Amino acid sequence: MVWGDQPQDLEILPRNDLDPENAAAETGSEPEINIIERDNATFEEYRINGRLYKIKVTPKIGAPYFLNYEEGANVWHRDDGVDPAPEAPVWDVMEF
Repeated sequence: MVWGDQPQDLEILPRNDLDPENAAAETGSEPEINIIERDNATFEEYRINGRLYKIKVTPKIGAPYFLNYEEGANVWHRDDGVDPAPEAPVWDVMEF
């Protein structure tokens, strides 16, 4: 095999998973949004091809925030649109 040549036994598989941020551009469809209202908050579920990837939570009291799904880690992360708190400054007062 010469550098850059592909082996003949490789099979190109179709993508079965779309990046939610680019899914609308790739599939030509908008995400499906389900709205669920509860006593203390409203939840907007965002789905692409039936897969839940983001939830917007709007509490009755407080600011709205998003829960984003990280597929590789299989966890949800909260994103409230606020930059994380800066680190506290640290100075060397004395060195020994």
